[in-house]
Amino acid sequence: MGYALKETEFRYRAWTKEGKWQLGELTTDKYVKIHEGSNVFHYGQALFEGLKAYRTKEGNIQLFRPELNFERINAGLDRLVAPRLNRELFFDAITKVVEANIDDIPDYGTGKSLYIRPYVIGHGMNLGVKPSDEYMFSVFCAPVGTYFAGGLQALEFVSTDFDRAATNGTGQVKVAGNYAASLYPRQLAKDQGYAGVIYLDPSTHTKIDEVGAANFFAITNDNVVVTPKSSSILPSITRRSILYIAEHILGMKVEERDCFIEGLDEFKEAGACGTAAIITPIKAITHKGKRHQFGNGDVGPTIKKLYDTLVGIYYGDIEAPEGWMHTVL
Repeated sequence: MGYALKETEFRYRAWTKEGKWQLGELTTDKYVKIHEGSNVFHYGQALFEGLKAYRTKEGNIQLFRPELNFERINAGLDRLVAPRLNRELFFDAITKVVEANIDDIPDYGTGKSLYIRPYVIGHGMNLGVKPSDEYMFSVFCAPVGTYFAGGLQALEFVSTDFDRAATNGTGQVKVAGNYAASLYPRQLAKDQGYAGVIYLDPSTHTKIDEVGAANFFAITNDNVVVTPKSSSILPSITRRSILYIAEHILGMKVEERDCFIEGLDEFKEAGACGTAAIITPIKAITHKGKRHQFGNGDVGPTIKKLYDTLVGIYYGDIEAPEGWMHTVL
């Protein structure tokens, strides 16, 4: 099963009725039966979120910044012309799923967590290119391990001529089609021995957009934390948190601006960030046959500090900024 350690027993399902969401319920049925003419199959009306539950040393279960997942999924629903989820439904779903599968939440100290996947799909018979009349919202979860069992490791990436998403397209929302489009260039990079691809801006192919399914960030030679600014980048909750930690906890300057692929010399450290891997240090980037290595190729001290601080907040070992952690139990 790869990243997921096992399947869990309970998931949550809710459906629209006359265009409005109804509160859902837990079920043990892991299969969804929907009409073959559903928009999710033909017109890509599907999006999802990802967040995690962590067990603290005291035994509490807490979620990391779920309010931002709630905001982001609704931004995606707006983009897909689907009805917004209300707060009661979203939090009822994720809370009940965590509580029902509590025995599958990994113990404190293992570095593992419970990954939670909320998603929405359009369903019902529809052969016209238009929004669905019916929708399903569901949440399922799985305990997951760590990406780096032996500690953080810096990985190699390569730029690609393929685009992840169009300028002013759907790059800013977590629609399923963005990930389908990424599979081919990712496989090409894997076949060449790289960990993944560096996507460049779709307009000029001169600036870094994203790193596979994760956001890019870097530390300049004068200790500024920089992330790209683009209309085709997913607003990562992890990236947003890293920038806050860098500025308000580590006392660093942060900037959101262009990161030119031909200007990698300005950075001494680089990384990718997202819910799954948290932070993936980047050892080197190869662009048009030219390899640029960051520092000595090891995990940089600033990236290590950012990672340790973020993980400490996840598990309750470091006091979180106000409003970041949502205690379930």
